[in-house]
Amino acid sequence: MSSKPIPRRVLLIGLMGLASCGFVPIYGADNGFRGQVDFLTDESIAGFRLRERLEDRLGRSVAPRFTLKTTLRSSQRAAAISSEGDTSRFNIIGTAEWSLVSLETAAVLDSGKVEAFTSYSATGSTIATQATRDDAEARLSVILADLIVSRILVLDTEQDQ
Repeated sequence: MSSKPIPRRVLLIGLMGLASCGFVPIYGADNGFRGQVDFLTDESIAGFRLRERLEDRLGRSVAPRFTLKTTLRSSQRAAAISSEGDTSRFNIIGTAEWSLVSLETAAVLDSGKVEAFTSYSATGSTIATQATRDDAEARLSVILADLIVSRILVLDTEQDQ
């Protein structure tokens, strides 16, 4: 049994129809919050990394219309324990509570809580273990920031409709 490929003409007509419906990518450079959000994060390394990722995704603000306030919490748990009782792998569980506030009206547009985790190995030397932990904490900040941005961009598309 063979299937025929979609004719080129049908594909082009379908793409033109999609373009005319007002479809815009949610992660495009012209989303409603790009360059309009001021970020308030914790005064910590994790807070700095979170802010850096948020600025990468939503742009650095020159004349902000909104403030995004975030609070980070993290905890660490043993994920793998050897037969000798040594912990060889850890999970870092992170939570970020956030709220998006309009600077014009001081109203909270949306708020929420996102959670994620990442792991690191503790089987190497002390320096190697610390390096893998630092890397895991950096990855966790990126994951949490991406989850927050996804929620905010969905809010932007809901307001447009």
